[in-house]
Amino acid sequence: MSRIGNSPVAIPQGVDVKIGDGEITVKGKLGELNQKFEDVVVKQEDGQIVVERSDESKASKSKHGLYRALINNMIEGVTNGFTKELELVGVGYRASNQGQKLDIAIGFSHNIVFDLAPEVKVETITEKGKNPRIKLTSHDKQLVSQVAAKIRSYRKPEPYKGKGIKYVGEYIRRKAGKSA
Repeated sequence: MSRIGNSPVAIPQGVDVKIGDGEITVKGKLGELNQKFEDVVVKQEDGQIVVERSDESKASKSKHGLYRALINNMIEGVTNGFTKELELVGVGYRASNQGQKLDIAIGFSHNIVFDLAPEVKVETITEKGKNPRIKLTSHDKQLVSQVAAKIRSYRKPEPYKGKGIKYVGEYIRRKAGKSA
């Protein structure tokens, strides 16, 4: 039995929800998001969205909690938005941005220039004595997480010195290295 799928999603003030044939559209102050759904029934009842199974098949059971969580993330995104912060750990690692182009220098012979989607806002923070940080903000949780994962994949943190691109607050398991 899905515990997440059974709890209703509250619709806050200023959020407009339209449920069509197999698609839900959520519009708020930060933007608009669409999500197609299948094998479940989505209803809007007195300020809440309720997700119910269409039948007791394995497909509808597995998608019950999934679509409830996706709808909750859509509502959270158009009201508050989502933020991911990346930290560049390493000597000479730098990040700068001009508009939607992110330029990162992480030890390769050339800088990596990363074009971001227009829905994702980027901000680079460079303070003296601290590691450079990249702050990504968007109303779409899937998109901002995917962009952050793509940036992190260029230089994942290594376990010996901890150098690389890591999420802020991420714990890197360290190894001892060679013992002489």
